Amino acid sequence: MQPTAKPPRSAIILAAGKGTRMQSDLPKVLHQVGGRPMIDWSIALAEAAGCGKLVVVCSPEQETLIAHVAERLGAEAVAIQAEQLGTGDAVKAAKTAIGSTAGSTIVLYADTPLIPVGPIDEAFGMIEGGAATAVLGFEAREPGAYGRLVVDAKGALLRIVEARDCSAEELAVTTCNSGVIAADGTRLFDLVDRITNDNAKGEYYLTDIVGIAAAAGGRSGVVFCEEDQFQGVNSRDQLAEANAAFQRRKRSEIMGAGVTLEAPETVFFSFDTRVGRDAIIEPHVVFAPGVTVGARATVKSFCYLEGAELGEGVSVGPFARVRPGTKIGDGARLGNFVEVKNVEVGPGAKLNHLTYVGDGKIGAGANIGAGTIFCNYNGFEKHRTDVGEGAFIGSNSALVAPVRIGDGAYVGSGSVVTEDVPDGALAVARGRQVVRPGWAVSFAEGKRKQEKGGDG
Repeated sequence: MQPTAKPPRSAIILAAGKGTRMQSDLPKVLHQVGGRPMIDWSIALAEAAGCGKLVVVCSPEQETLIAHVAERLGAEAVAIQAEQLGTGDAVKAAKTAIGSTAGSTIVLYADTPLIPVGPIDEAFGMIEGGAATAVLGFEAREPGAYGRLVVDAKGALLRIVEARDCSAEELAVTTCNSGVIAADGTRLFDLVDRITNDNAKGEYYLTDIVGIAAAAGGRSGVVFCEEDQFQGVNSRDQLAEANAAFQRRKRSEIMGAGVTLEAPETVFFSFDTRVGRDAIIEPHVVFAPGVTVGARATVKSFCYLEGAELGEGVSVGPFARVRPGTKIGDGARLGNFVEVKNVEVGPGAKLNHLTYVGDGKIGAGANIGAGTIFCNYNGFEKHRTDVGEGAFIGSNSALVAPVRIGDGAYVGSGSVVTEDVPDGALAVARGRQVVRPGWAVSFAEGKRKQEKGGDG
């Protein structure tokens, strides 16, 4: 017997707000939380909930945001709200782009990046179970300007009332609206078309569809969540608060997976950071997007990692920078003041200190001495340097790409290598040392005589 297919799901993401309090030339929802633009958090949330179709509502002047959405989802995923006349009007702007669906549609906000997928899936489940609408709500510590959820004696949601329109009795309610609402896809725009702007702000409130549906005999459900999960961002202060909330959540997740954070409050992760079991992260480490750390690895203090893969048992730092494209094999070591970029470091290789390697490959068990530089850029193009397995590069060497150092080969300290070195060979490329016995004594005596002559 074939399993029953889930009804289709879709999402409308509201992103047309001006965000004037951000005081930024960048659209508000392109500011990042956890290394990812807020709009991308909402897109990822919708996709994780199984939404096959997404539409993002933008204002016409948000050219940068429109381009971003078009690149992520295609131009057909952009809807334009010509005037900001409220959330109901914003959803109406998406009507053509999203169309009518036999499934369910959820309305999300591009400036609330911390909502987990579980409540979204639960709201969809209510719609798929026959509810006309489903709302995400929470118990507010300070209800303030939040819209209130008005329920009957049995707990059924009757209507949502914006704070400005609440009676004294309704203002006393602490169960509040998050703004996230799901509806039956075939009825959504019929409900939206019946919204009026007869309210204190003269706007079309999307939340009115709950009362409209109830008046027509439809039932509505509420999914209750933690208040902090609906943290919105309208200012730089709130952006910092959202980032702090994300970091607390991510640190807890990482430690819960068996990772030691010696000073959790000093370690900063990105949305996609993955760290293996029994890894140790010392204080003051930053993980930019795209980093994977293997089991039992150690990242020492004051390291910055981005777009890199670290194998099992790797040791990095302190004071190391690992840049995009880097893959570090199991058991390899990168020491203090080492920078690597777009390099494959073989298992057990050592780059213990004061080294830059960019664009190339280092074989298993190779040793890169202090002060070694991969000279990978000629001012126009990047070139590769390949160091073979078990090779030894002496301190203060410059390997001028493109060049290959063979397996088991040696490069003498202070060399500038411009030609390939065969397997097992020794390359020494430096000026010949000249020793002149007694020269230093004669030089010093001459200088002293000059000084005496000057005094006379």
